Amino acid sequence: MIDEINAYIGKGKNYMEEALDHLQRELVKIRTGKASSSMLNGVLVDYYGSKTPLHQVANVSTTDARTINIQPWEKSMLSVIEKAIFEANLGITPMNDGENIRLNIPPLTEERRKDLVKQAKALGEDAKVSLRNARHKLMDFIKKQVKAGFPEDGGKRKEEEVQNMINSYAKKVEEIISAKEKDIMTV
Repeated sequence: MIDEINAYIGKGKNYMEEALDHLQRELVKIRTGKASSSMLNGVLVDYYGSKTPLHQVANVSTTDARTINIQPWEKSMLSVIEKAIFEANLGITPMNDGENIRLNIPPLTEERRKDLVKQAKALGEDAKVSLRNARHKLMDFIKKQVKAGFPEDGGKRKEEEVQNMINSYAKKVEEIISAKEKDIMTV
């Protein structure tokens, strides 16, 4: 029975790790005023009928702190990439020169920075909700095991272990969000 509980807690821990990973992937998409090719990670291009990540149809690089350069491997992809960037709603207008597409990242206004911080905090709150959901499932499982004959004091220890694990992950979420907030607010 203890093995079942430990295995279930292990699954819960994996779920919490996934919530942290998801948070970090989503935070990368929030731009900080500096050009980064990772801003385009979620952009999917219609490549001969199938949705393909932009990085698989073009060379994406940053030429300076405010410019991203996209060089498609096929010239016919220029307009398709341009359309995909518009559809991704990044708030950046692509400039097509017939060879490459350039994205100029405008400096962020104070108001826009505050909006981005709110967006980051909302993502952090979503991650915490995921952690609470995992905690709820783990606690329910432990309680069912106690009802099925697992010692009550052992159940309390396992519940405490789960709560400590949740607290450590919630602290990690806070650290990630505060680091992103600092990054956004830095001019």
